[in-house]
Amino acid sequence: MDLTTILMQVIGGLVGGNAVGAASKDTSLGPLGNSIAGAIGGGLGGQLLNILLDIGTTAATGGIDFGMIIQGFATGGISGAVTALLIGYLKAKFT
Repeated sequence: MDLTTILMQVIGGLVGGNAVGAASKDTSLGPLGNSIAGAIGGGLGGQLLNILLDIGTTAATGGIDFGMIIQGFATGGISGAVTALLIGYLKAKFT
């Protein structure tokens, strides 16, 4: 993994966390909470998804690898959305 992929996962997680917060008002953590949960979930969960799905193991020889950027954004967005939704659900359930 390179820094570009990790950055795309964090940004994707941030977007995914806010998207799920906007879609589900009952489990929303607010803009800042959704952003933080999504970014952390995107960064960590994106790495985990890459390992589990065995994607992104080959590095580009030169230039920008748009496939890796898209994969990083997608895996980060999915895991960020799931993380924000899960934390929001737990917060709503126990408060």
